[in-house]
Amino acid sequence: MSIAEAKSKLRRIAPLRTPTDLAPDATKNIAAAFTALLADMFALYTKTKNFHWHISGPHFRDYHLMLDDQASQIFGTTDAIAERVRKIGGTTLRSIGHIAKLQTIADNDEKFVAPGDMLRELMNDNKAVAHAMREACELAEKHHDLGTTNLLEAFIDATEKRTWFLFEASREADRTGH
Repeated sequence: MSIAEAKSKLRRIAPLRTPTDLAPDATKNIAAAFTALLADMFALYTKTKNFHWHISGPHFRDYHLMLDDQASQIFGTTDAIAERVRKIGGTTLRSIGHIAKLQTIADNDEKFVAPGDMLRELMNDNKAVAHAMREACELAEKHHDLGTTNLLEAFIDATEKRTWFLFEASREADRTGH
């Protein structure tokens, strides 16, 4: 099943009877966007922890600590995203398989990845997540869903900060060859 098909299928799921003043189409569309975003947050969390565990080189300690901190930040968004879907009457992820069907963040199962490549890959993944968050924010604004918009604004800022840190750290990795 393609990502577009999965998102389309999510939109066809009947909304729950959770009390909300949002229109049923708003609930379906926002829930679908947030569930896809949630899948990417889990994929990004897993990749960030993978690189945290496997980073090496002369900047090991700094990168190891930074990636652990970033993984914690990313994981910290997952419950709020899933609960927002439920608050507006939608359903969300149910399994690892469900995540795998929806994620757009590519896994990295390589046995070795150079530290600079890890940082740049995570930087690009965070940029992609920020883009998806902005799209979800525009959708929420279209449906006058201020709760979702406000939640996303803080997450976008945190994602941009992670992107910035990864960019600056990868520049250092480029200068030293590690």
